[in-house]
Amino acid sequence: QKRVPWLVALVFVNVFSGAAIAAFEETIAAVVALVFFLPLLIGSAGNAGSQSATLTVRALATGDIESGDWWRLLAKELLVALLLGGAMAIAVGLLGVIRVGWHVAGVVSLTMLVLVLMGSLIGMSLPFILRRLGLDPATASGPLVTSLSDIGGVLIYFSLATWLLGL
Repeated sequence: QKRVPWLVALVFVNVFSGAAIAAFEETIAAVVALVFFLPLLIGSAGNAGSQSATLTVRALATGDIESGDWWRLLAKELLVALLLGGAMAIAVGLLGVIRVGWHVAGVVSLTMLVLVLMGSLIGMSLPFILRRLGLDPATASGPLVTSLSDIGGVLIYFSLATWLLGL
């Protein structure tokens, strides 16, 4: 019963992902190969965010952390996300070079780093926000992180591609 309202609401939130993609129609038409990497990038952001959210929800539930620990966790999460995002950026960059070439590989690598950072920080922060609002972080964090990562991921990826590729 607690899950249904969140999932139904997020169906409508995810409409924004489609709208974001439509807003970059010219960028996509200019470099169709960008679409190949979209699921990989937004999926990675959502995965990183979901992991962060799960760990934060667990730590809040067990009492290992309190609301006042947010700043300390932010610093730690930034470091971890930079390391994870860097490793993932190298991997996806190599795939980009093989698949399309250096021009797109650079965009994809940078986007991966930014999206893993974004997803991780959303995932770490959201349970604190939901708890403060009196909502159950365990019920809402994962799906909300995924939806926010999808929307942010599309906007960031195609914005970077448009800017860096001069489209």
